[in-house]
Amino acid sequence: MNESAELNQLSFSVSGRVARPIAEVYEAVADPEQLSHYFATGGARGRLEPGEDVTWDFADFPGRFPVTVVEAEAPHRIVVRWGARSAASGDATTVTTFEFEPIDDGARTLVTITEGAWLASGDGAKAAFGNCEGWTGMLAALKMWVEHGINLRDGFYK
Repeated sequence: MNESAELNQLSFSVSGRVARPIAEVYEAVADPEQLSHYFATGGARGRLEPGEDVTWDFADFPGRFPVTVVEAEAPHRIVVRWGARSAASGDATTVTTFEFEPIDDGARTLVTITEGAWLASGDGAKAAFGNCEGWTGMLAALKMWVEHGINLRDGFYK
């Protein structure tokens, strides 16, 4: 970013490495049954594919969150739009992009999650930092689920 440029939106990226092939890791995110085991612990409905009716519910943050799948390019990329406080968009949503890249001759997968954008304000920063924490936790939980079958979120937030 140009140091003299005005900051008018907030966004972030987080990454993690999962010791499984790209197709297996992609499927763990796209498949609502798997996603319900380690992330949307109150239940995920709908596969992450365009046109699907998708909602996420979290046992620790009750209430169904509607999710619009903008793009799904198996096994490399998923883009979703969902509601956000202090979003910079006029429709009060942010865009979350999941990117999957094979590494180590396909034995592992680099997962990068990018989300934006929020207003460059105190409320926007609070919302962005909260989601950044959430997606970082999701990556850790994804790794534990795919590699070891462990639900890392169980009892973590409540």
